[in-house]
Amino acid sequence: MPELPDVELYVEALRDRTVGQRLERVQLRSPFLLRSAAPSLASAEGREVRAVRRVGKRIAIGLEGEFWLVIHLMIAGRLHWRNAAPKAAARNVLALFQFASGVLTLTEAGSERRAALHLAEGEAGLAALDAGGIDPLTAEGAEFAARMRSANHTLKRALTDPRLMSGIGNAYSDEILHRARLSPVTLTLRLTDAEVGRLHQAMRDVLGEWTRRLRAGARGGFPEKVTAFREGMAVHGRYGQPCPDCGSKIQRIRYRSNETNYCPHCQTGGRLLADRALSRLLREDWPRTAEELEALKRG
Repeated sequence: MPELPDVELYVEALRDRTVGQRLERVQLRSPFLLRSAAPSLASAEGREVRAVRRVGKRIAIGLEGEFWLVIHLMIAGRLHWRNAAPKAAARNVLALFQFASGVLTLTEAGSERRAALHLAEGEAGLAALDAGGIDPLTAEGAEFAARMRSANHTLKRALTDPRLMSGIGNAYSDEILHRARLSPVTLTLRLTDAEVGRLHQAMRDVLGEWTRRLRAGARGGFPEKVTAFREGMAVHGRYGQPCPDCGSKIQRIRYRSNETNYCPHCQTGGRLLADRALSRLLREDWPRTAEELEALKRG
């Protein structure tokens, strides 16, 4: 799922290409994409783009008359910019947004249709689509601490809850927790003030650094290589590979379609966190450390 750094790049690229341009036409290729009934999508056509902004993981395109086209890419949705509309749209194309300057195409890989498009009216309509999480890049320490301690959740859940933090998902939560040297299963109400401060700084550093890295990599072009797995990440998507800081093998916790990657040496004091599937199978034989796990694999 595109997270804050990727969405920021989409917003910047769309701002450069569409602000001051009229949305000439919207073509829906999937009836499941549009999730709002009023105002009608046709009422957006012919309106000039006045602003583009990020709302959590959503991309909001502001049109004259206080209308907002709001796109949520979910897991597999992606945006593409072309100078002209494709002659024959592929099956994964869900919508085309025609501007005088070019065509914005929304695609979604796979058979599930999770991406969503809303047309909202006014700031109130836009706010209704916002889950309410604070902006990780601008939130001050006191506000961050209050949100983290508003309920007793694991750090992984708290960072990825859009009602608490805006724009963070599976990938960057792993990177933030590794940078902060904190376990993903530590409970928020057990954090010391020093740990909260460390987590806050790690969050701002990781998201800021990756936004700058992706911006430099795009070189002013439209972002096309949007993925949750980036070369240079410390732990996310690197199961079994060495930690760049200590050399220990990266471990993981899997639950349904989600995966949490972490370094036992840097984050959990060497303790191996229980993988739900394997720990249920092994029960009392579940290894307590990464070394025990490796010995078990060799055996």
